[in-house]
Amino acid sequence: MANQHKNPFKELEASLLEAPPGMKKKVMDDIAAARLILDMASLFSINMGSALRKLFRTLGEH
Repeated sequence: MANQHKNPFKELEASLLEAPPGMKKKVMDDIAAARLILDMASLFSINMGSALRKLFRTLGEH
């Protein structure tokens, strides 16, 4: 048991480099755009049924 193995995760961690600021900004902007699209899709798809039910319920009262 004298033979010790290298930890491959420590080797991976040592090879990490800091991303350039321009690249970080682009990635964060892309994530923000994707999140906006998902929120808009959720607004118009998931909540559409509830909005239509309320609309027709309100129109039926008159």
